[in-house]
Amino acid sequence: MRDPKSNKTMVIAGVMLATAVTLGGCSRSGQPAETRPAREVLDREIYGDRGAPESTIWDIFRARGDAGQVGAVNRYIWNAALETLSFLPVESVDPFTGVISLGYGVPPGGGRAYRATVYVSDPALDARSLNVAVMTRSGPASVETNRAIEDAILTRARQLRQRDSRY
Repeated sequence: MRDPKSNKTMVIAGVMLATAVTLGGCSRSGQPAETRPAREVLDREIYGDRGAPESTIWDIFRARGDAGQVGAVNRYIWNAALETLSFLPVESVDPFTGVISLGYGVPPGGGRAYRATVYVSDPALDARSLNVAVMTRSGPASVETNRAIEDAILTRARQLRQRDSRY
């Protein structure tokens, strides 16, 4: 007769083996390893759950774009948006992505509260570089309100550029 302790050990070993066999066919990304890109499989094997590092020592030899253009936005549009919508409290600004989030506020002489999100997408002083989304407490503001705010921002941006060109 076998020792009860060895029977328990055999059962535990069997369960662990069955679990290992079952999990062996699974991958962490939910896809079989054969369908994942080879680089991802290799990175998982080398670096484990952490994944590959964001950069390596060899990145110093890699060609890069112009550092002045990375995340560049038009400074005139950016400053004009902040000046034009100064009655709204600033919640967050990110000059690298070009997003300004503004909270609810009431314009001077107005009675309705607005909030806005401004997206400056390009370094050019151009109407296509500016997107404004205006909301009221009851939903999106009218198209005319959006257009009027965009026009006011672009007009102020042109004024700022003309002022700077005089000096």
